Amino acid sequence: MSQQTPSQQRASAVVATRGGSTKIEKAADPRRALARLVPYLKPYKTKVILVAILIVSITFLDLLGPYLIGRSIDQHIEGKELGGLAQMALILLIVYISNNAFQTLSSWTMAGVSQHALKDLRRDLFEHLQNLPLKYFDTHPAGEMMSRLTNDIEAVNQAVSQNVIAMLGSLLSLVGFVVAMFVLNFWLALASVIVVPIMIWFTNFIARSTRKGFRELQKSLGELNGVMEESISGQRVVRAFRRNESAIENFSRVNGDVFRAGVYANTYAMMLMPLTNQLGNLFVIVLAGLGGWLALQGLVSVGIIVTFISYAHGFVQPLRQLANIYNAIQAALAGAERVFEVMNTSPEQEDAEGAVSLEHLKGHVEFRDVDFAYETGHPIIKKMTLEALPGQTIALVGPTGAGKTTITNLLTRFYDIDGGSIRIDGHDLRDIRRADLRRELGLVLQDTFMFADTVMENIRYGRLSASDEEVIEAAKLADADHFIRQLPNGYQTLLSERAANLSQGQRQMLAIARAVLADPGILILDEATSSVDTRTEVRIQQALLKLMEGRTSFVIAHRLSTIRDADQVLVIKDGEIIERGKHSELLAMRGFFYQLYMSQFKGNAI
Repeated sequence: MSQQTPSQQRASAVVATRGGSTKIEKAADPRRALARLVPYLKPYKTKVILVAILIVSITFLDLLGPYLIGRSIDQHIEGKELGGLAQMALILLIVYISNNAFQTLSSWTMAGVSQHALKDLRRDLFEHLQNLPLKYFDTHPAGEMMSRLTNDIEAVNQAVSQNVIAMLGSLLSLVGFVVAMFVLNFWLALASVIVVPIMIWFTNFIARSTRKGFRELQKSLGELNGVMEESISGQRVVRAFRRNESAIENFSRVNGDVFRAGVYANTYAMMLMPLTNQLGNLFVIVLAGLGGWLALQGLVSVGIIVTFISYAHGFVQPLRQLANIYNAIQAALAGAERVFEVMNTSPEQEDAEGAVSLEHLKGHVEFRDVDFAYETGHPIIKKMTLEALPGQTIALVGPTGAGKTTITNLLTRFYDIDGGSIRIDGHDLRDIRRADLRRELGLVLQDTFMFADTVMENIRYGRLSASDEEVIEAAKLADADHFIRQLPNGYQTLLSERAANLSQGQRQMLAIARAVLADPGILILDEATSSVDTRTEVRIQQALLKLMEGRTSFVIAHRLSTIRDADQVLVIKDGEIIERGKHSELLAMRGFFYQLYMSQFKGNAI
């Protein structure tokens, strides 16, 4: 049985995740998530302090308005002082205009702060993703990562930009209303605060389910993004195998999960508003009844009762806001937890202290008893030993899943070995700076990847400092210049996503041109000509021979006729080298390589 490649393992992981019910992982400590978010606001603390001052001012004006109305009733309306009433009306107008102005300014300032903070968070997450080891992406679909960069950060954005001010304002308003009410009348104030523990109890009761629901909703959205990303990027495969209905059914299933999670989360969230409304109405009834009785006893004035009823509405409003804000905070913390879960993943190991910096590799490569497994207990490479002298061409052949591509993955340090050592020019691979190592390694992979940019820039990706003339020369060497000039805008032709407007063979020739431009010390060709016709393959082979001159080259090839000139052919099976030698020597041995060769050219079974 052949071993799974990373892409196969990734597909298995996706199927396993989507094949059954998704277990909701336990939520992290919300305080820890909040503590991780706070540092992103610190660079803008001056503006945050300004917002805090504005919120205090807004709270004071909220308290001042009802108080002035009560004073007007007791002093000016009952006393029939028209002049004093007009003056108080003017003061109230100034109070409410100032209140609205301060609210607008605080919202505008906090929106700027939140966007800067979220930009920094989004940048840190993206930078961290760039530094994660490849094995992380083997088990995490691209759609899920996109969800964390978009949906989860947007949930945090909504909470920070829209709810921080409301939360601070509500808390200050609650404190202010309580203090003001106790200053005005002790018994009415005592009756007012009875509603607080009742509302807190209801909020806590509902919030436990709300938090779980929003976390499940965010997770389901991530899975839905994964389904959409795979379906859209794999449209050719979907249509070729007539799996349109299957794709729709799969989307509908996951979309149903999102629906159920959304209904669950939002049902509990929406229960808070009617509950707080009913408690608010109860609050006003209690105050009106008690206030009326106290007024009949001559203990309070009508103005005080009006002020308290105004405060009652003002007191319930912050409680309602806090209830709604709590739901937004749950969604934000659920998103933040998922963002920081990625950021908590250990990045690719840093260069060892005193790592060797190499300006140019000679290309002497040695594998000494190398062991490696993508998953513990399932070895892919077993006690492998090989040597490539500078300038030699080493061909790696064998059945699918034998470990050929894994060897190149280890050489590039996409993965670190579990045992043994890999040495280049006498230095252990782990003692060489990664940047220097990868600068000297040129890769042309079977699965070529092109960016949604011009042809010129896609080739220039091999060496960003290259001039246009150098890019064109590299394309000529890769035998790509002739077809590039036939494109609508030549080298300035904009490629679609994944270069779908080019053939697979054309994409591969651009990948070869990119490697030519990089001018590496060691060349890795993984089925570099597998997707081109025989005539084009001959031209590319000539270009590759020029590129390989003086460079150590590792060539993975299923077309065994393409490796006749290799200095050494390594036959890999089940992670071990079972035969080695020149092409003619291996044929003469009439072993496993001979059987592979004959099965290709004479149709004999192995």
